Amino acid sequence: MNDLVPPKGTMSLDPDNLSAAAEAVEATRVAADVESANDAEATPEEPVINEQQAAMLMQTFAEEQNLLMGTLSGLLAALLGAGIWAAVTVTTEYQIGWMAVGIGFLVGFTMRYAGKGITPVFGTVSAVLSLVGCLVGNVVTYTWFIADMEGMTFMEVASQLNLAVVIGLLTSTFAVMDILFYGLAAYFGYKYAFRQVTQADIDRVMGKSF
Repeated sequence: MNDLVPPKGTMSLDPDNLSAAAEAVEATRVAADVESANDAEATPEEPVINEQQAAMLMQTFAEEQNLLMGTLSGLLAALLGAGIWAAVTVTTEYQIGWMAVGIGFLVGFTMRYAGKGITPVFGTVSAVLSLVGCLVGNVVTYTWFIADMEGMTFMEVASQLNLAVVIGLLTSTFAVMDILFYGLAAYFGYKYAFRQVTQADIDRVMGKSF
C-alpha cells in the first residue's frame, strides 16, 4: 500500500506551515494599514464648515463691505479709464473699441478692492460706472476733435456742452459695434466687482468668531 504523500507542488497541512502563512497574511494587512494612515496624514481633510458658521462668515463679510467707498473709487476708475481712452484715440486718430473692455476691468477690480462687496448691488453699480466711463471717453474724444476742427480750445467747446448736445453727439456718432463693446464693458464691470473670499479671510474670521 502506498504512503499517503501529498502530490508534488501542494502544501502539507503542517502546523509550522500554517503559522508561517498566518504571519505573512498579518504582515500584509499591517503594511496596508500603515500605508493608509500615511496617506491620510499626507492629505488631511479640510475642516467642514457647518451652516451656522457659513452664515456667520457671510454676515461678517457683509459688514465689511462698503458701497460708498466702492462707488467713489469705481467712479474715479471710470473717469481715469475715459481719459486714457480719449488720449489714445486722439493720439492715434483711431477709436479702439476694445478699450471699453479695459474700462470694465478697471472699474470692476477697483470696486472689488475698495468696496469688498458680496451683494449684487456692487456688480450693478460697477456695470453702470463702466458704461459711464465709456460714454465720457467718447464725449471727451469728440470734444477734442471738434475743437481742433473749429480752431477752438478744448475748454471752449466743453463749456458749451449740455445734456441735449451730449445726447445728440453720442447719437450721431453711434455705431452698431458700440453695442458689443459697451455690453462687454458692463459685463466685465459686473463680473469683477465682487470680493474674492480667500482661505485666509475664512481663517481670520473663524479664528475671531469661533
